[in-house]
Amino acid sequence: MDTHNRLDEQDAIQRLKNADMRGLEALVSLHQLRAIRAAYFITQDLPVAEDIVQEAFLKLRGSIRGFDQSRAFAPWFLRSVVNAAIKAARRQSRQVPIDDEAVESLLADLRSGPEPVETQFEQTEFQERVWTALQALSPRQRAAIVQRYYLEMSEKEMSASLEAPPGTVKWLLNAARRNLKTLLGKEAEK
Repeated sequence: MDTHNRLDEQDAIQRLKNADMRGLEALVSLHQLRAIRAAYFITQDLPVAEDIVQEAFLKLRGSIRGFDQSRAFAPWFLRSVVNAAIKAARRQSRQVPIDDEAVESLLADLRSGPEPVETQFEQTEFQERVWTALQALSPRQRAAIVQRYYLEMSEKEMSASLEAPPGTVKWLLNAARRNLKTLLGKEAEK
């Protein structure tokens, strides 16, 4: 996040602490897309992910007073999103099929910048394989992968977010990576 956005974020937080709803609007603008993506990766259900993020922003109105502005806001906020997404994914009793259009839209959003068609095709193919493999992980393992590699959280931040000791976080990450490697290997054999 650049300095300008950081200042905008700090101003938005202070406004929200002062019950100015423009602060919430600014925070939604800055963090909504990333939060929805994180929740979607874990729940694999876009409407559920959107509901989780909306609820997290609504709860933010009440919890922002306890936020220490010397800390980074995004990890603090995304912690509640990830935890709610894990709970929602656990409540789901069945796999939710993702339609091809939603997958294509997600993959298009994840791609960065214009690249040669061949490169885009290879990346899309790989991303689809990763997506399929992610669906086979447990919600907690998906959350660990999303936090570490998508949200770029440190193991220390993940430990706080998951309310788990650092050793457990390392175990979760290792288990998730091992499972992904196995699943991706099986995909490659097909």
